[in-house]
Amino acid sequence: MKDVLPALNAWIEQGEEIAVATVINTWGSSPRPVGSKLITTMSGRIAGSVSAGCVEGTVIEECKKAMQTGQPARLTYGVADDDAWDVGLACGGTIEIFVEPFAAYSALYDKLSERLETHTPAVLISVLEDSENLIGKKLLVDADGSVVGDCGLIEQVPDLVDMALEHLDRGRSRVEELDNDVILFFEVYPPVSRLLIVGAVHIADPLITMANLAGFRTILIDPRAAFNTRERFPHADELICGWPQHVLPEMALDRSAYVAILTHDPKIDDPALRVALTSEARYVGALGSRRTNELRCERLRAGGIPADRIARLHAPIGLYIGGRSPVEIAVSIMAELIQIRSGAASTN
Repeated sequence: MKDVLPALNAWIEQGEEIAVATVINTWGSSPRPVGSKLITTMSGRIAGSVSAGCVEGTVIEECKKAMQTGQPARLTYGVADDDAWDVGLACGGTIEIFVEPFAAYSALYDKLSERLETHTPAVLISVLEDSENLIGKKLLVDADGSVVGDCGLIEQVPDLVDMALEHLDRGRSRVEELDNDVILFFEVYPPVSRLLIVGAVHIADPLITMANLAGFRTILIDPRAAFNTRERFPHADELICGWPQHVLPEMALDRSAYVAILTHDPKIDDPALRVALTSEARYVGALGSRRTNELRCERLRAGGIPADRIARLHAPIGLYIGGRSPVEIAVSIMAELIQIRSGAASTN
């Protein structure tokens, strides 16, 4: 929703009649991830994408039907369908799309857009199928468990909140079927991923650039003022000149935090690791050879860091791609960060 928010707000202000199409499921090869949206108006304006062009034309026609009838619809496109070639998805894979009039969002849209604009984590629950004419009803769940809206499943709201918070923690949207044949879509808006880089070293600059492009907020931490400058790192979102053992405890190291320790200097690395490894940061990685890491782990054990916490350390940092230059090493680190964020690491 975030990428279509500016167009959506403009069309609402202009009084346009709008429909929303959302990717709710994918199988096999799919050009757009779950949660991707296309919005369109009765006048023919379009923003966003659900398939990078493969099925857009057909989806837009279904959006027009939804606006005309006021009824939502679930659509499935894939190579198994008789009209797969007609919709242009003959390259393989299947996508499921939920199309609905924008009116379904009206009761809670102001709250939803406020959370999107302020990057406040939340989960939007939509009813996809039931026997009580609740299709399209929505409930917005905040990270503290509070709710906005009414999906019509009053007795099940506590369980829905628990499920929503579990999905928020995992950072992944998905369809769920309840025991009473109700099918829901949990659309997760996680907190912005933050990459905390310890070490104003040459690798940090390309890593910052790549992380920014991948949607991370980048924060560079180093106590050495001569190194940690805006001139050297013009693209970092934030520069903090300070020792990591003092800075990191103030940074809310939760599941949105990824820590990359790059100085290769135990005076800076070890205190940073002691804080990061005992936090709830989703990722902690450190630069150095295997031998360097063995010595590092010995120091951490001697310093009282539990073995299960040391085991969380990704070192040598990054996926092995044989890279040697700063840019190549930054690519390997970025690849590992994306692998962890997407959940792909747990399936390998």
